[in-house]
Amino acid sequence: MSVARLNMSHGSHDSHKAVIDLVRAYNATGRGCVATMLDTKGPEVRSGDLAEPVLLEPGQQYTFTIIEGETGKGSRVSVNYDGFIDDISVGDELLVDGGIISFVVRGKTDTDVLVEAVDAGVLESRRHLNVRGKSATLPAITDKDWLDLKFGVEAGVDYFALSFVKDAQVILDVKQWLAAQGSRVKVLAKIESADSVKALEEILDAVDGAMVARGDLGAELPLEDVPYWQNQIVQGCRRRGKPVIVATNMLESMVSNPAPTRAEVSDIAISVREGADAIMLSGETAYGKFPLKAVAVQSTVALRTEAAMTRYQGARRFGTDESAPIDWVTPPSRRSSSSASGPSDAALSEMFAYHSTTMANTVGAPLLVFSKKGGMPALLSHYRPNKTVFAFTDDAQVQRHLALYHGVIPLLLEFTDDAEATIDAAIAQLVARGHLLKTQVVALVQSGKRPIWRSASTHTIQVRRVERKHMGSSSSSLDDD
Repeated sequence: MSVARLNMSHGSHDSHKAVIDLVRAYNATGRGCVATMLDTKGPEVRSGDLAEPVLLEPGQQYTFTIIEGETGKGSRVSVNYDGFIDDISVGDELLVDGGIISFVVRGKTDTDVLVEAVDAGVLESRRHLNVRGKSATLPAITDKDWLDLKFGVEAGVDYFALSFVKDAQVILDVKQWLAAQGSRVKVLAKIESADSVKALEEILDAVDGAMVARGDLGAELPLEDVPYWQNQIVQGCRRRGKPVIVATNMLESMVSNPAPTRAEVSDIAISVREGADAIMLSGETAYGKFPLKAVAVQSTVALRTEAAMTRYQGARRFGTDESAPIDWVTPPSRRSSSSASGPSDAALSEMFAYHSTTMANTVGAPLLVFSKKGGMPALLSHYRPNKTVFAFTDDAQVQRHLALYHGVIPLLLEFTDDAEATIDAAIAQLVARGHLLKTQVVALVQSGKRPIWRSASTHTIQVRRVERKHMGSSSSSLDDD
């Protein structure tokens, strides 16, 4: 796994801190790098407590009320949102937990909404409620969310995933707040509402990445629209060079079964082919019976799918024009025209990443890049090289941020003033970890706005071969070339 998600709809700050500590302890072993992502509860509409689950039959009448104190008495249950009455209309479709149960609204008063069950089902306490095609008129960030975000900053999480984002302003507000805290947490938007797809372009421009949260997205929009919007969100992030996660129901059957359905396997493969940076498990690992098997299945299917994808000699382009393969783009947010003094630094970095990828693909080499801020590894990931990007940084949080990016293995290394010694140390570390073999070549990339062992205007790429000096103590048993 690359990222541990902390779902703030459940658990306490203490329980989430315990998970963060476990991840930190794992990272400290040096065996891998796992980032932490705090997923806000957001402005959810939920039903209240029930004395016991309610068995519903088709056509059965039921009432949702905003009157406080109603705790599942008879055929009534409370709702945690006073504006529920105003947001709903007669004839609307009311969904419980994304469609496990559906109702048709038959009437309403100043305090009650009368509904009729469409299908049989069991209504339990504190269920999530959606109205098909509508978003609740709740504040974008709740008081609980702000408390959780403050906890996340203090606990040192790496990503915030904001729930039910309606427009770009909430992203900008959170980023401004983070800047005031001196925090470098990255902000992801969960695209999961009718409002969020209407404002998709402005949201993707503002965020550091996005999540396709298909559960609520499929409740607020017609189910047949979900694959279309998944593709739009993934490609929108790809065009901008931003990471994107596909989530919800990936291996839902493995909550209770030891093997996935064939459709679930295909779902993983489709998400990988579309260009997702990451695919996410939820209930499968949070409370499922087979969490380790679920992770193994997801990893195995993703790797097998990638192995079967077309290998390009050039960098893969995502969506630049209709005549190009769907796999190519120059991020519009960084596109820059030349001036009298030549291309901007950002444009040079982008072009350099593209041509570095092409060169690495041509010689069949993985890429080795040194980075202070993570910009060049992110660009290289965007161009989807055929081999792995080994990103070395001396900043542990940058290392964790890079864990989300496709094809990047982020590694921590102390940079010294001696460039050659540091490069040799990086190659030796890759050899020791089994990533490189003797005589194998690696494409060494030097670029970015913050130079390491070079002038700011210098961009270089070298092809280096693993030598005897990189083999460590085992080199004595190896023959010379």
